[in-house]
Amino acid sequence: MTKLMDLKIDFAFKQVFGKTGNEPILLAFLNAALQLTKEKRIASVEILNPVIQREHIEDKASVLDIYAKTEQGEHVNIEIQLADKFDMKKRTLYYWSRIYAAQMQKGTPYIDLAKTITINILNFRFLKETDRFRTTFHLYEDQEQFLLTDVLEIHFMEIPKLMDRWEQRAVNPHDNELERWLLLLEADDHEEIRIELEEIAMKDPALKQAFEEWEDLSRDEKKWAEYESRRKAILDELAAEREAEIRLQRAEQQAREKGLAEGLEKGLAQGLEKGLAEGERQKAIKMAMKMLEKGNDVDEIAFFTELSVEEIQKLKQQLH
Repeated sequence: MTKLMDLKIDFAFKQVFGKTGNEPILLAFLNAALQLTKEKRIASVEILNPVIQREHIEDKASVLDIYAKTEQGEHVNIEIQLADKFDMKKRTLYYWSRIYAAQMQKGTPYIDLAKTITINILNFRFLKETDRFRTTFHLYEDQEQFLLTDVLEIHFMEIPKLMDRWEQRAVNPHDNELERWLLLLEADDHEEIRIELEEIAMKDPALKQAFEEWEDLSRDEKKWAEYESRRKAILDELAAEREAEIRLQRAEQQAREKGLAEGLEKGLAQGLEKGLAEGERQKAIKMAMKMLEKGNDVDEIAFFTELSVEEIQKLKQQLH
């Protein structure tokens, strides 16, 4: 049996779902993910260049996992994330806005800006407000809940919550297309899932093609070397982030202790609040330093961390 790449590693995911020639796979996934009615199902999809070019020289180019356009002109971005970097909400809105704004060319009327859809596949628990593994967001009025516009559509798909349902035998990939495609991302080292999906693939041409592409990819020595390189880079980054998180937790604890000590003199509540605020500030500074090291621009860092531009400029000077 062929040892398969982990499709949750973005390199492998893009090779199967985002490669030219694999449009039937992407099309089947999108129709499952968007859960469209039979009359509104997507008939064709075009895979686009995943690089969103910068508008100004000081801007940061955005590289998407998968970027495509449907025959109705809708723009779709699919992102897969292995770990929570605590910026998912703002990151999602940032990428959505870049894709939406990139449609605007000189002389383009606003009415021609097409619907933009972001699909985030997450290998971590994200939304504490619900146990559902799939959530969808639009722009609605607060009181009467009517839709302002349908141009914004954001999906979150949380793999751990789906796997909870799998363990409870509460999923049915034979009848549910979305569960089928998301479970595929766990099939590399989960034999029971793989066997069941291989059975389904006998009657599902797109899923059958996905298995064939996945197996061919995993047998390619050159591609496997690229995959391992990317996998190692991701794991190293996650390890570094975990170490930074531990250090941050220690700093937060020290800040709380300091705040509590001051609280003995100035009031317990005030001291605790100061300790928590300092912990949040240290967390923002750590994130800002990490983003500066990666070359993110100052305005973008300010947006994500909520630090002032002046503070970030000072941090930037410390790196040089």
